[in-house]
Amino acid sequence: MAGVTFAAAHANQGVTAGDQDVSGGTVTAEKITAAANGWLVVHRTDDSGKPGPVVGHAPIKAGENADVTAILTEPVASGDKLMLMIHAEDGGMKTGIFEYTLGAKEDGPIKVDGNLVMTVISAK
Repeated sequence: MAGVTFAAAHANQGVTAGDQDVSGGTVTAEKITAAANGWLVVHRTDDSGKPGPVVGHAPIKAGENADVTAILTEPVASGDKLMLMIHAEDGGMKTGIFEYTLGAKEDGPIKVDGNLVMTVISAK
């Protein structure tokens, strides 16, 4: 039964966020459902839909998280696209320290059925 519960938790993971004003230097996901403790990671993206450089992150806990806000580490202009993605807290040297760099395995992206768990928004 535990395997079924684990599989169901992974299948229900998700990020809900809408286009928003980021002029205050933050971006917020309204709701995140995660199977394990990890990270909301904000990547730059474009019309290609591929994740680019990380411009913010915030910790999340297993289960449902509401109004998760990440501080942006660089300016984001109105019209820029941001990918809000769930990353794991796995493989790094320290628990609770975000260690991912683009393409690395440490604290890397979560995938469900081969798909990244994310949403794309536009900055206003």
